[in-house]
Amino acid sequence: AVDLGPEFPGFRHAACHLEGAWHPSSGKTGPRVSKAGWHDAGDYGRYVVNSGITTGTLLWTWEMFAAPVRGVKLNLPESGNGTPDILNEIRWNLEWMLTMQDEDGGVWHKQTSEKFPDFIMPEKDKLVSYVVGSGSEPFKTSCATGDLAAVMAIAARAYKPFDAPFADKNLRAAEKAWTWLAKFPKATFRNPPPVSTGAYGDGNCADEALWAAAELYRTTGGAEYRKYFLEHYGAFAAAMRPAAPAEGWADVGNLGLWTYVLGGGKDAEATVAIRKASLAAADQVVERTKANAYHTSLTARDYVWGSNGVAANYGMQLLVANAFEPKSAYVDAALDNLHYLLGRNTFSLSWVTQVGANPYRHPHHRPSGADTNAEPWPGLLSGGPNRGKQDAAMKRLPADTPPAKCYLDDQAAYAANEVAINWNAPLVFLMAGVMSAE
Repeated sequence: AVDLGPEFPGFRHAACHLEGAWHPSSGKTGPRVSKAGWHDAGDYGRYVVNSGITTGTLLWTWEMFAAPVRGVKLNLPESGNGTPDILNEIRWNLEWMLTMQDEDGGVWHKQTSEKFPDFIMPEKDKLVSYVVGSGSEPFKTSCATGDLAAVMAIAARAYKPFDAPFADKNLRAAEKAWTWLAKFPKATFRNPPPVSTGAYGDGNCADEALWAAAELYRTTGGAEYRKYFLEHYGAFAAAMRPAAPAEGWADVGNLGLWTYVLGGGKDAEATVAIRKASLAAADQVVERTKANAYHTSLTARDYVWGSNGVAANYGMQLLVANAFEPKSAYVDAALDNLHYLLGRNTFSLSWVTQVGANPYRHPHHRPSGADTNAEPWPGLLSGGPNRGKQDAAMKRLPADTPPAKCYLDDQAAYAANEVAINWNAPLVFLMAGVMSAE
């Protein structure tokens, strides 16, 4: 159950999706536990792949910027238990992710209904919450397994001072996932019929494996993880570019590169190569940001589904570069992207609900559309302008609309106004990083 309390009275819903089942595509049958986890986006699905980068980004927020977030009070049921609230909240999703791991270490891809529900409150969604697999052996998927391995390795570090048994549990899960991934490095995912919810399909899981190896090496110092990383990092470092998002749910290789350096990786050649590529890309992002009339790092090609998440991720990239080599230009450009998200854009619109003088008001978000509150649920980052215009509402825009103007504050415009956890997470990272640099 959720209740945002006196700060946002009326924003509440009852416990939801408490009963689950194995989908035939999982290789199992019958009822199945359904507990914890975050609704992924405007729907009520839970997806390991998108949880991976989201939870990892939030754990990195704690690791890199603990000072400004340690005292943030979230009024959670767990508040006051001796663990910072940001870690209490992250644990809610970690607990769900752990339930998605099979005994052999592999991880099922997602837990959703077979189709998206109507615009109803979550507790009224009675569609079966299925654990969905790939539909054939090995039923689990490599990208989901790699993401879980990486995230649980970070969690093992983050929770050790607060709950050592939970930290150990996370590390065991990460190691089991790595063992499975070594056996099944190319088990990819497509929606099995008749499932039509978000696929988060990714045809190449090598970046997830690199991230997992780097985080496990940073946590344990294990020779196996070091060997894998050093044998595979080169192609990812060489491919780092300033004109494309540095990280996303399908592209987590840079997280592996960065954590190797941030964790004090001892191979000088690797460290120099990663630092050089990262700083060169960040320098170009800075120059591009300065030249943009709105001082955003986005290029015309970046106005895709979730472009606001891309802007926040550019901020994350710049703040990581600042950790490598402190430079005010990196922090300033990161802050410029926050300004863009909060109102310095072509619409003078804050793309975070209930934040700022002119926030957007009609997200593609089921609780916001189904409840009786006059305003949407607070704190939700809109997907933002999207030149692809993949929904009927957006297709009504003139064909020659500039990419940065391809946006409607309309619940039906899901291609521009959906919300998602992987966009909110880098916004949290960006705000924490800017606070830390003040």
